[in-house]
Amino acid sequence: MSVFLQLILSLIIILSAAKIAGYLSTRLGQPSVFGELLIGIILGPSLINLANLPFITDLHLLEMIDNLGEIGVLLLMFLAGIELHLRDLAKSSRVAMYAGTLGVVFPVVLGYLCGIATGMDQSSALFLGLTLAATSVSISAQTLMELGYLRTRVGYGLLGAAVYDDILVILLLSIFIAVLGGNFSFVGFLLLVGRMLLYFILAGVFGYFFLPRLLHRIEKSTISQGLLTFSLVILLIYGLAAELIGEMAAITGTFFAGVFFSRCVEKEQVIEGMHNIAYGFFVPVFFVSIGLKTDLHSFSLTSLGLLLILILVAIISKILGAGLGGLAGGLSWLESIQLGTGMISRGEVGLILASIGAKSGLIDADILTDIVVIILVSTLVTPPLLKFCFTNLPSILTAKTGQTIEKKQVESDEVE
Repeated sequence: MSVFLQLILSLIIILSAAKIAGYLSTRLGQPSVFGELLIGIILGPSLINLANLPFITDLHLLEMIDNLGEIGVLLLMFLAGIELHLRDLAKSSRVAMYAGTLGVVFPVVLGYLCGIATGMDQSSALFLGLTLAATSVSISAQTLMELGYLRTRVGYGLLGAAVYDDILVILLLSIFIAVLGGNFSFVGFLLLVGRMLLYFILAGVFGYFFLPRLLHRIEKSTISQGLLTFSLVILLIYGLAAELIGEMAAITGTFFAGVFFSRCVEKEQVIEGMHNIAYGFFVPVFFVSIGLKTDLHSFSLTSLGLLLILILVAIISKILGAGLGGLAGGLSWLESIQLGTGMISRGEVGLILASIGAKSGLIDADILTDIVVIILVSTLVTPPLLKFCFTNLPSILTAKTGQTIEKKQVESDEVE
């Protein structure tokens, strides 16, 4: 069977399984993303092992599927951004800054202490903490969109905090690698910050002043599906520029592209087209691909204790750090818990950091596998925990305190 036919057959299995699992998940009262992630584990090396089925012979097939999934996460963050309003996102900057900063500090410190306690040297322990700090809120954004809570104070704060988280982790990683290699310089650090600022300025100027006019002209033209095609091109350019100019994750760029698209008159047309492309193909592939990359058989039972501790640290540190940041930014206790819970999920940035650590010898194979399992577990627990925090926790707190929690507390679009 040719490589192309192997890819087609694999996609038939992945897409069918993802949609069926997502449907069953919603019937059980959970977001569809939970089922799609779980079916990825089942199809992965932990159980069925799609890559070893008799009709799969191409060694690069999973890499192709993974690349398709990465396009899915770019589209997902674009759709998360386009659902927001630039003015309201700017108003949440205080919450985002505090939650994003403390959401990095707590995992780094607690991860470092765990590493030292288990016999790691200081460099390896610090790198472990840095790996635990990398948040990926694409799954949280998807869950909040399904629950109808994305355009809330918590939703705005969560997405804004993710941007701060991304910037801080990249800065810390750059400094860490430079110091470790003996190449750190204050000038180099300023250059990195300058590149980030340059990206934000260029992205902001184009998105604020030129994008609305450009989309209007394209929409009025006779180009077949021109609005959808050029919208896709623009969001990919934003993602590419974030990597090349700002040295940030591409998902940060596509999120900002979505935010600027939200100001355009053609917003609803773009949303409809992108939603069909994303959720009809790329996003399900992304969620399933997470499970396909994970082999639960590969981690050692002798390190199970450390793994359980690191999982608890990964979850608790984000809830505490981002939650306290939310409180400092003016959110209520309930909203802060919801925000902290939304920051639990890790993703592609954590995997990238882990691979860098393994290649440089900072972490061994067991710790690398532990980090993969942590990312997987944090990704799996985030959707049901978020659903609990938004749908069950308010009524529980009301029953215990005897005070009614106003619904506008979590549904208002007003951001302090």
